[in-house]
Amino acid sequence: MFSKTRVTEPGPRTQPAPEPEAPRSHEPNFDVPPTAPAPRPRTAPSVLAADLTVTGNIRTQGDIQIEGTVEGDIRARLLTVGESATLRGEIVADEVVVNGRVVGRVRGLKVRLTATARVEGDIIHKTIAIESGAHFEGSVQRQEDPLANGATPKLAPPASKPSAQG
Repeated sequence: MFSKTRVTEPGPRTQPAPEPEAPRSHEPNFDVPPTAPAPRPRTAPSVLAADLTVTGNIRTQGDIQIEGTVEGDIRARLLTVGESATLRGEIVADEVVVNGRVVGRVRGLKVRLTATARVEGDIIHKTIAIESGAHFEGSVQRQEDPLANGATPKLAPPASKPSAQG
């Protein structure tokens, strides 16, 4: 059934001699297709435990799950606010799932407030879902690009009409 391989056999191991490198030319080789950069492997989200309190801003290009308390702004790809979590600050993420408490502005392409969510602040989104039972106090505004830097664009003041004198 099982057989020994050279790797597991005791004794000296010999490695094959390396092949000589071909001389390099300064001209591109069009016979070999260019290699695309390897996609970044998807990693597990970073988790801040329920007994952890963070004072300061958090920034990541990955996913983060908050179960504790954060007093500061958070920027991430996917942010999950756990049921036991409390966030005080601005959230900016591609996707935001709120199960706990958020006090501050939420900006995201996709925002979801679950039945256990408690949000006090404005939500700027591209798509939003609010489950029955969620508590929300603030305004909701849809934007094509809610992640754009800066605040909500201001409207131009109305043009003043020349007054009729004379």
